[in-house]
Amino acid sequence: MPAITATAPGKVILFGEHAVVYGRPAIAAPVQQVQARAVIAAAPLRPAGEVLIDAPDIGLHSLLSELANIHPLAIAMRGVMDELGLERLPACDVRITSTIPLAAGLGSGAAISVALIRALAQFLGHPLPDERVSALAFEVEKLYHGTPSGIDNTVVTYNCPVYFVKDQVLETIQPLAPFDLAIGDTGVKSPTALTVGDLRRLWQVDKRTYEAIFDEVAEITQLARQAIESGHPEHLGTLMDANQACLERMGVSSPDLERLIAAARLAGAAGAKLSGGGRGGNMIALVGATSAQVVAKALVENGAQRVILTTVRKSF
Repeated sequence: MPAITATAPGKVILFGEHAVVYGRPAIAAPVQQVQARAVIAAAPLRPAGEVLIDAPDIGLHSLLSELANIHPLAIAMRGVMDELGLERLPACDVRITSTIPLAAGLGSGAAISVALIRALAQFLGHPLPDERVSALAFEVEKLYHGTPSGIDNTVVTYNCPVYFVKDQVLETIQPLAPFDLAIGDTGVKSPTALTVGDLRRLWQVDKRTYEAIFDEVAEITQLARQAIESGHPEHLGTLMDANQACLERMGVSSPDLERLIAAARLAGAAGAKLSGGGRGGNMIALVGATSAQVVAKALVENGAQRVILTTVRKSF
């Protein structure tokens, strides 16, 4: 049989990161310019159950049976097996690659999980619906993030802008007018689980202060949704700046992020903020047709390791 390929995009959180873990809304959008890819090919000459995994981006070349049970790739693949009631897989080769930077807030872990889950289910002849793909990827997210909100696996699986509240029915967003973002990578790896865990400890000590900040973020996020769906993305810049101020008060920003945010604003961005876990990773800036390249140049000059220009638009 021919090899089976599945891909999944990266993602950015536009508004609401961290507060979303505490039941407030967040808005996220896919980033098509970066993707994870999983390719699965049958290996009929090898014994049944012998699955060879090649993931060159993380230096992994191993049999599935040799991976620890808590390895994210093992969790994803065994999740599919449990879903389909299988005790072992046909012999096959699995190759996983990604252009999404690791630990940078662009959803690399969720994208790899979604691509792998989709490819494996299709290879086995039982493609899974989006809600099951997302649910299985969420189980892997627990390993990456400790207490994840579920937003990464959701936006990556459904591949469209989403308004997300933990444990509530997913709502997709259709922007009435497209808008452009510059995504600047600090080059500093910052696993989300660490910032989420640190913030949780602060919240446990002073819930009143942090709940008030989360409420403020929720109001900003709701206003952002209104601006996106009513075709007024020009309002998003001010809201990004307000959200960034809240993130700084949470203690999840960093000098590297704030340097890029300031550079973007000075270069003509309408607003800017960190995106994702913080303390490294990526920031986003709202740009226009005339300012996009200027802002991108300013970000590189101020230390960005890479800049992605992307457009958020209707998915259908």
